[in-house]
Order: sequence, then structure tokens, then C-alpha cells
Amino acid sequence: MAQGEDPVMETLDDINAVSLSRTDLDSRSLMFVRIAALAAVEAPMMSHLLHIGPAGEAGLTVDDVDNVLVAVAPIIGTARTAAAVGKIAEALGLAIQLTSEDTE
Repeated sequence: MAQGEDPVMETLDDINAVSLSRTDLDSRSLMFVRIAALAAVEAPMMSHLLHIGPAGEAGLTVDDVDNVLVAVAPIIGTARTAAAVGKIAEALGLAIQLTSEDTE
């Protein structure tokens, strides 16, 4: 049985830590790859939300994310690209809302 206050998030953190320890990509390149992969698999909004902080810390901008989506659009198709745009926008909105609630 899972243990800890939030076993699901702890498991996701562990999985990501292993992935990060086994790549030589710099943080910016890693975020480019992950954003492209999230779009390709039609990841849910929550997956995009979990990458907003690390992407920002790596120095990615909204323009960078747009460029990633433009680059992968011919490969993943218009429907997945459009879905990713919507999910990223939703995740950004939620991140802004959560941040503003934390500062109140």
C-alpha cells in the first residue's frame, strides 16, 4: 500500500527524479522534449500543469512553447496540437489562479 501524505505525487516525483538523473539534456532542452511529448500523447491538463513550474524555471517562454507546438504539429496532427493549446492555456490559467490565491 502507498504511504506518505500524497503517495501519487510522491511517486510522480520519484519517476521524474529517475528520468532526470539518466539524461544529459540541459533543463531547457528537457522541457522542450517533454512539452512535445505531452502534446503527442494528448496528455491531460494536469500533466501540463505539473510542467509549468519546471518550464518557467528552465527559462521557457510562451513563445518557446508555441514554437515547440508548431514544430510537432505536422507530426502529431492538427487535432492533437489544438488540444495541447487548449490544455496548456487551461493549465496556465489554473497556475495563475493558484499563485494569486497563495499570495492573498
